Amino acid sequence: MKIAVIDDYQDSVRHLECFSLLDGHEVKVFTNSARGIGQLAIRLAPFDVLVLIRERTRITRPLLTKLPNLKLIAQTGKVGPHIDLAAAAERNIVVTEGLGDPVAPAELTWALIMAARRKITQYAAYLKEGLWQTSSLAPQHNALGRRLYGQTLGIWGFGKIGRLVAGYGKAFGMRVVVWGSDTSRAEATRHGYETATSKASFLSECDIVSLHLRLNDANRGHVTAADLGHMKPDSLLVNTSRAELIETGALEAALQSGRPGAAAFDVFESEPLPPQSPLLRMENVLATPHIGFVEKESYELYFRAAFQSIVQFAENAKNR
Repeated sequence: MKIAVIDDYQDSVRHLECFSLLDGHEVKVFTNSARGIGQLAIRLAPFDVLVLIRERTRITRPLLTKLPNLKLIAQTGKVGPHIDLAAAAERNIVVTEGLGDPVAPAELTWALIMAARRKITQYAAYLKEGLWQTSSLAPQHNALGRRLYGQTLGIWGFGKIGRLVAGYGKAFGMRVVVWGSDTSRAEATRHGYETATSKASFLSECDIVSLHLRLNDANRGHVTAADLGHMKPDSLLVNTSRAELIETGALEAALQSGRPGAAAFDVFESEPLPPQSPLLRMENVLATPHIGFVEKESYELYFRAAFQSIVQFAENAKNR
């Protein structure tokens, strides 16, 4: 079969141990993204199988109508709203879902919290320029970092990742408070964590708020400008889940108004993030390029599951 692996920005998939599962197939790895249905259709029309790296490309109905050879979409990780499943089913295109693992994104979340609170990236960057113990060239922003011990960590959404991050906070001597659905709060209580009495009280009392919600139609734009206005002026908002959880435009405005005081983000509404994005010009923002799951063990897990589904699909087609 002709297989396309798309959006492999670091050209890393070919070097994974599990890549050998595709021996005997014709595989093309695309390391740059195509934008627009026309470009995508021209690029992908010859292929029988698409391997998607999470949600980097949206597979829409108009695109699927232009892919006459497509028989299988192998999703790394969980299937999300980026694939039009109804349109795929109408065209008899099989969609397989892969495995997920919370460890790497939870670890990145904690790394962002540590780096943002202690201003590690700023200190390191200015040290390379010969400036000692400098976190900003602007005197009003050249402030001290903050330790985590004794501060209040807010976990918004108590799923697998949120649960791990809560555990990290507890290990660092933080008070951990959970907000989310009734199910999330009940689960948090069962694990011995505090839960907030309301969203407003949760946001106003936490020094750090970390979002751990799965994106769906019900919670798109769920974090509003009014919500962010409840946060402390010296608080930190962390998002390694989905950018669309926050109301469009609300984050930039909130950071400019000073509530919250800082943000650390790994996810964005438009990816790759354009270099002219206002977020990249804010001193109170730490941004990473959606690398929560981008590490070797996670890639081996995700792609092995996707490639095994392709092998099984090919075997089933051969035996028909």
